[in-house]
Amino acid sequence: MSKLTVSVVIAVRNGQDYLSNAIESVIGQSSPPDEIIVVDGKSTDNTAKIARSFANIRYILQQNQGLANARNTGIDQARGDLIAFLDSDDYWIKEKLEIQIQQFICDPEIQYSYSQLMFFLEPGCVLRNGYKQLQLSIEQTGHTPGTLVAYKSLFHQIGKFNSTYKIACDLDWFTRAKDHNIRAGFVPQVLLYKRLHNNNLSGNVKAHKREIFNVIRKSLERNP
Repeated sequence: MSKLTVSVVIAVRNGQDYLSNAIESVIGQSSPPDEIIVVDGKSTDNTAKIARSFANIRYILQQNQGLANARNTGIDQARGDLIAFLDSDDYWIKEKLEIQIQQFICDPEIQYSYSQLMFFLEPGCVLRNGYKQLQLSIEQTGHTPGTLVAYKSLFHQIGKFNSTYKIACDLDWFTRAKDHNIRAGFVPQVLLYKRLHNNNLSGNVKAHKREIFNVIRKSLERNP
């Protein structure tokens, strides 16, 4: 197999506190990506200035609102064979891309790869509703874009992120991939550290649960 090119999409809105940390974790990869795309959801803080301070970053101002649309903009603009995603408040371990790219090389049948993750609480923040202290000390299966590396062609096959979901667009995409019997590679190792803080989008527990219910309902409709 010839060298696989990789695009990394970082979705951000008002992410000045953590964006540098996220970008640095991508730049510092043992197998660096071919491009990094920062999609900014019309931030009103110093997000744009921070993103543009890094060399070789493709900065794109998002035209439509919402997390799903930000990721979809990145998918549309990506030039790589593979696309990886990172939220602006999270970070990767140094070997993340190297480990997952090797999976695609070793098994040409897989169409996407995901891994374990660890949550951590930002100092000074309170553990919000929906999370328990125990979750900060155990590895968890990461059905979230921060662990995901996928062929760009897969998004043409099963669709991109559904913008009707404000929060559960992640779960919806992984559920559709499973329902379409897409072959996946799993890395039983923590490759993503996911930050819990006071402004996480998933902090709206009631709305999140409602969207999860809709994702499950639609999956049952596809596979009764």
